[in-house]
Amino acid sequence: MFRIVVLNLGFLACSAIPIFVPIFAGRFINSLELELALTAAGILVCSIYLATASYTIKSVSDYGTFTFGNFIGNVKNAWPAGLAIGAFIFLLFFIITVVLPFYLEVEPPLLGLALSAIVFWATIFSLLSFQFYFTAYARLGSKVKKTFKKCLLIALDNTWLAVFLVINNTIALLISIIFAFMFPGPVGILLYLDEALRLRLLKYDWLEANPGANRRKIPWDELLIDERERTGTRTLKNFIFPWKD
Repeated sequence: MFRIVVLNLGFLACSAIPIFVPIFAGRFINSLELELALTAAGILVCSIYLATASYTIKSVSDYGTFTFGNFIGNVKNAWPAGLAIGAFIFLLFFIITVVLPFYLEVEPPLLGLALSAIVFWATIFSLLSFQFYFTAYARLGSKVKKTFKKCLLIALDNTWLAVFLVINNTIALLISIIFAFMFPGPVGILLYLDEALRLRLLKYDWLEANPGANRRKIPWDELLIDERERTGTRTLKNFIFPWKD
């Protein structure tokens, strides 16, 4: 938990770049292009940081631990994923703030509404799919383009899981506000997503070992036997006061 808090503090420091640097620069140079460029650069820095965090906290899901030296060493593996998703996030920001309002003003109104609806639902599907991006890139060890495809396939094959995770992580983000984003924070959410994907991959391992099996009847009780034995049973008291066990 302490390590996650420290990583969250590092992300807060990175997030100051796209938030405050453009504002500060705007006091000296009145340029919309400069502000957009600084915002884009800040988003890329934050994305690379989160990609590196995903690589690092993967060991926690695998019942291990990590050091901050591991975090520094993972930058070289994570930066391509960070750049790719950072560019995507900036594109999404541009679509929501510029493209969508433009379509709403298109004449005739019905055409503008139809185009806006397409952009809106494409954005929603992107959020459902690419929430897995950092963890999929770190855990599946693939290339950037293939990871985008895998995220789409995971979301399509596990739609309700994707919806549940968006709702759950939104609530976690709101709870993080109470703790100044130190816990669970963005890194805690990434850990949750990594654990969700790791357990979901058990389904595909089972389907590969049992070709022709019913995809709607996954024997989760059998697949999770080892997981339940390793984690055991935790009460709220055990969680808050683990040293009393």
